[in-house]
Amino acid sequence: MAEKRKKFEVPEQKENGVRINKYLGDAGVCSRREADKYIEQGKVTIDGKVAEMGSRVFPGQKVTFNGRELKKQEEQVLIAFYKPVGIVCTTDTREPDNVIDFLNYGKRIYPIGRLDKDSEGLLLLTNDGDIVNKILRAGNHHEKEYLVTVNKPITPEFLKGMAGGVPILDTVTKPCKIEPTGKCSFKIILTQGLNRQIRRMCEYFDYRVLSLKRVRIMHIQLGHLKPGTYRNLSAGELERLQNVLKNSSGLPAAVEKQRKREQQAKAANSKEVQSNGKKTENRRTGRTVK
Repeated sequence: MAEKRKKFEVPEQKENGVRINKYLGDAGVCSRREADKYIEQGKVTIDGKVAEMGSRVFPGQKVTFNGRELKKQEEQVLIAFYKPVGIVCTTDTREPDNVIDFLNYGKRIYPIGRLDKDSEGLLLLTNDGDIVNKILRAGNHHEKEYLVTVNKPITPEFLKGMAGGVPILDTVTKPCKIEPTGKCSFKIILTQGLNRQIRRMCEYFDYRVLSLKRVRIMHIQLGHLKPGTYRNLSAGELERLQNVLKNSSGLPAAVEKQRKREQQAKAANSKEVQSNGKKTENRRTGRTVK
């Protein structure tokens, strides 16, 4: 039986509230995208008033959907799943091989990131949206480790090119760690997750991926899981994850950059005010500034 766990604490939500579409997702009603549709249709209220796109929910407020009061889920689900080849990382049940129907977990959960259909290995799933962006954002530099087999012998030039950054998808991949594990196989550690990134990187050097398995996300290991099985994260894994994510941002990169610029400008302005204050005091007292 799954252990009941309190959701990770996110202090900024107490001050800024939670976006209404996220609140609906955390309550297990629907996905955030579906929530936007319901909000537009006027099916959601906050303290009796019809919610609007972008509305925020603060502690103590009452939220209803189709007249039914909602409560955020308090039991955290965070599982490690060995995704087999052929399963698709989507919550869209129109996809016959979707991961949700395959797991049939019993609670609404969704994958943190993706593994393409032809790949296998570690996939995290949760009902806690607070941690998803913090794990996924490349700017947080969280490692993901893969074991890869390709169609021909690897060379030092291939390893050097992969490690240094590869031009794909109108960008250049971030430098990564890579080392050979066999004549035609290697281990690679990434801190980003572009669409089919490893396969595209290999294709750039005229290699074709034959098998790809993710064996680690941050400190969480695939371990001895068998394809198609899952486990709850241990208390130790959750505690370490909590500590790591304290210093990780869940904000979009553009918002995070703007926030840093504002903080830097505020700090610079504060220094200037202090400096001007000292100059004024020195002029008043007749002291010489050296």
